Amino acid sequence: MAQSWWQNAVIYQIYPKSFMDANGDGIGDLQGIISKLDYLQQLGVDALWLSPIYVSPQIDNGYDISDYRQIDQRFGTNADMYALIAAAHQRHLKIVMDLVANHTSDQAVWFQESKKSRHNYFSDFYIWRDPKSDGSEPNNWAANFGGSAWTYVPERQQYYLHYYAKEQPDLNWENPLVRQAIYDMMRFWKAQGVDGWRMDVISSISKDQHFTDYPDKLNRPYVLSDQNNGPRLHEFIQEMNREVLAPFNMMSVGEAPGATAANVRKFVDPERKELDMVFSFEHMRADRKAGGVNGKWDYDHFDLLKLKDSLTKWQDNLRDHGWNALYFENHDRARIVSRWGNDQKYRYQSATAFATVLHGMQGTPFVYQGEEIGMTNATFALADYEDIEITTNYRQYVEQDQTMTATEFLAAAQKLSRDHARTPMQWDTSANAGFTIGRPWFQLNPNYRQINVATDRQQHASIFKYYQQLIQLRHQFPILTTGRYQLELPTDQQLFVYRRVTAEQSWLIVANLSAQIVPITRLAELVTTEFVFKLKNNTHRCALDENIQPYEAFILELI
Repeated sequence: MAQSWWQNAVIYQIYPKSFMDANGDGIGDLQGIISKLDYLQQLGVDALWLSPIYVSPQIDNGYDISDYRQIDQRFGTNADMYALIAAAHQRHLKIVMDLVANHTSDQAVWFQESKKSRHNYFSDFYIWRDPKSDGSEPNNWAANFGGSAWTYVPERQQYYLHYYAKEQPDLNWENPLVRQAIYDMMRFWKAQGVDGWRMDVISSISKDQHFTDYPDKLNRPYVLSDQNNGPRLHEFIQEMNREVLAPFNMMSVGEAPGATAANVRKFVDPERKELDMVFSFEHMRADRKAGGVNGKWDYDHFDLLKLKDSLTKWQDNLRDHGWNALYFENHDRARIVSRWGNDQKYRYQSATAFATVLHGMQGTPFVYQGEEIGMTNATFALADYEDIEITTNYRQYVEQDQTMTATEFLAAAQKLSRDHARTPMQWDTSANAGFTIGRPWFQLNPNYRQINVATDRQQHASIFKYYQQLIQLRHQFPILTTGRYQLELPTDQQLFVYRRVTAEQSWLIVANLSAQIVPITRLAELVTTEFVFKLKNNTHRCALDENIQPYEAFILELI
């Protein structure tokens, strides 16, 4: 069976606001991206995924869209977007846009009309419910950013549902007019040359129409529970596939918080005709305390066994039944070298070790801007954070529920906050890291004078050059696309080791994901033949006669 382009691709995610500013206003823009296309081509990636660039009040950094067909003036114009698409295609780079179809901005015309009355064309574009007899919310559902998931509108004398900020009302996918409006917007962008979609919280679009209270043992006013995998979810995605994805050959990768290794085939098995890939959240919980009440902020030490178990389940369950989307970093995830690695003594080693583990697996690797030079978390005070998630969650867990102290919350934020991924891209040692000649919209990580593209590319131990080699391996050797995955040493606390195997070849991927030296003898029973190094992050290694150094990684072809 012929491979689709995205199965042989490495996709690079751009957070436009923080990537490159061409006009000096301190905000990254489309012309800035165009100016860096040669850089991205040199890296070797095949496609660019752009986080939202549509007109937006920016309550949630563009994930609150008020006009799906217009580029926000912060980023440029529609003409700039069309120029970017054309310039990317000239360099054989495909363009993937962000589809935010679970909710819009409350400034969208659809919502502005919908809240006016119960009897107009847009009245049922959103999810409205009457108050309880005492005037309170229809149920006890909590929003992800804290507080109730319902907000009252006097004009309609009803509440509307919002899984996120109150400025992000959820669309009513039960209404066929809503679905057709979304599909028509997708066709519009396909007509401009867009090649695919990353779909924001796509597993949330179907709601249980009973809207019953969530169970609560803690007597809280609002309860956050699983908002995913509603009763008509797969029906809606299959309809989208028939209407847009299949006819126009558009790649799709869904952000699916409710997807597990057990149910993921429902989303991506080709026979079901839904999505090409989904982003899993399971493996990113390898540092979360079990059973905590503070959501993502219940931070624990990194557990390699949890990571191996999760990634292996996804590799095994999707073999011949779908395709993996491989990532450690994105706009919602902190920097992996700071979160799970060592961003001081072993920054180069840990950045390349985690990259080796990821890119050696079956699936499509996603590289987030700055990951290819080992950008790190910043050391922010609480007042420095910009993300709405920080301010609302602090209010809920520290001030209201008092399930965390301010010190505990800040410690978790310094490991996990989304803002760490949103500091401006570090291009060189000049003022503002070469990101802008103006005042940056968000402060830079102060370490940009040491960690930046220009400096890294001059290093003997260059993370950028290592990424180039990883990407070249995927393009050159089909074993990384088609080979079977087989986990080795599943209970080893330091080593992540697995094979990729075809009828003709066997490769062994080895990474020490710890700061300890590991005896080389642990590999003795796995390497019993001749071998050649396909890649290594320790240039001094020429054989398997010395112990494995902290965060050392290599790929062997067994002969």
